[in-house]
Amino acid sequence: MLIFRLVFGLLLLAGILCFAASILTGQAHWRQRGLVIVKWTVLAGLGMAAVLVLERLALLL
Repeated sequence: MLIFRLVFGLLLLAGILCFAASILTGQAHWRQRGLVIVKWTVLAGLGMAAVLVLERLALLL
């Protein structure tokens, strides 16, 4: 669980930094990179939620 939290936090930080670079420089490729990182952050969050659900289901069975 610690690994998921670390990956989620680092992806979130990287996305914020890319969007900040996009605002500061005005270059579109930073925004595109930020969107890709946000997509992977959402996928990591869904993966973390799936692991939590599977843990709960394992305890019920």
